[in-house]
Amino acid sequence: MTNWMPDLTGHKGPRYRALAEALAADVRDGRLAAGTRLPTHRDLAWKLRVTVGTVSRAYAEAERLGVIVGEVGRGTFVRPPANATAMMPPDSLGEAADPAFIDLTINRPVAAGEKAVMAAALGELATEPDLAALLDYQAPAGRPEDRIAGAAFLQSCGLATTPEQVVATAGGQHAMACVIGAVTRPGDNLAVEALTYPGLRALANLLHLRLVPIAIDEHGLIPEALDAACRTAPIRALYTMPTLHNPTTATMPAARREALAELAQRHDLALIEDDVYGFLLDVPLAPLAHYAPERGFYLTSASKSLVPALRVGYVHAPKAHIDRLAAAVRATVYSAPPLMARIVARWIADGTVERLVCEKRAETRRRNGMARRILAYAELAGDSVASHFWLTLPEPWRADDFVAAARRRGVGIIPASAFAVVRQPPEAVRICVGAQTTAERVEHALVRISELLASPPERYLSVV
Repeated sequence: MTNWMPDLTGHKGPRYRALAEALAADVRDGRLAAGTRLPTHRDLAWKLRVTVGTVSRAYAEAERLGVIVGEVGRGTFVRPPANATAMMPPDSLGEAADPAFIDLTINRPVAAGEKAVMAAALGELATEPDLAALLDYQAPAGRPEDRIAGAAFLQSCGLATTPEQVVATAGGQHAMACVIGAVTRPGDNLAVEALTYPGLRALANLLHLRLVPIAIDEHGLIPEALDAACRTAPIRALYTMPTLHNPTTATMPAARREALAELAQRHDLALIEDDVYGFLLDVPLAPLAHYAPERGFYLTSASKSLVPALRVGYVHAPKAHIDRLAAAVRATVYSAPPLMARIVARWIADGTVERLVCEKRAETRRRNGMARRILAYAELAGDSVASHFWLTLPEPWRADDFVAAARRRGVGIIPASAFAVVRQPPEAVRICVGAQTTAERVEHALVRISELLASPPERYLSVV
């Protein structure tokens, strides 16, 4: 436990708020590192000559802001950075600035034909007979043709849906914001995998939600752990990636999906399934909404399966929630971008989506196989169809040190702390083989990582 003593000079307002602001500032400025255990309420109250209640309110405010997390029976700890940008390399270190740098941080399956089909689509878009209508405001839930196309797209993902149950959004992150914003209120508890998508953590901070980490294993989220969490505190919803989980690539078997549906009914939970990587499977698995049709929300987007520049997503929801989702779209972006939505709808209808998806599957498998050959001796967790894999580091490597050492060798990868909702993330890293670069450059990067794994970390740590 740290002997942290905040400097409240210059912080105005109530004492508890000044204390929370000082705590946030010290975390932001690096004076309090992620994982640091803070003084108890009583100890800090004694040091500052304030009441225990004042410290409790300050800690509660800091936790609401996502700065700290309290663990029953263990104490209060500084959280890892919650924003997605914390895991991304600065522009000055990226490939655009340094051609030798190979960025394996972006989880983005590639296809050779993307550029050509997009160029053709833009030309066709200029000659659309109803172009004037596309340039106008659209219905928040999407034009009828967009919802029909979305229903067809979701059906190819293994989901039985209808256009009336589909809402078009401005990408997957926007879909998450609309769904989670529609089913939760500030202060609610949102259950997530103990390792989860960083964009979800940033969104939870924005919406003032408390994230409740649920234990995972090689098959994904553990239903018994969710049941225990629901018995401990009221939980409004579960956000999960049951297929090719980010970052571990675990895929949840059918029996476990059924168990989650039963728990959702028992504990009155909304089930929010993010399936942006499910298209990489040859045969889709039945989504959670199949097992819990009145509670299941399913979202995906064109960013991973087609092209990131197409900011179009689709949400399937129970009919009772469609109006609320449409209101969320209207309140945020008014409607999905109609020109982009038209391109995606055309690609769904003319088979372009199927062709690009097949290309991405084939290229992803080729790169995944290459990674397993180069890192055959390493402790890899990952589905052979996934565009990323999870590398558990050997002792005495630590994830943050390994990431820093890899960057010095010109390779960008992501530490477990970027995904962690718990205080002590595993010593592991995510490596994206589907990065937007050539397979040859990915191979060079993997060789550098292999060489790094074979070297002791002491060579790369500075002595201060």
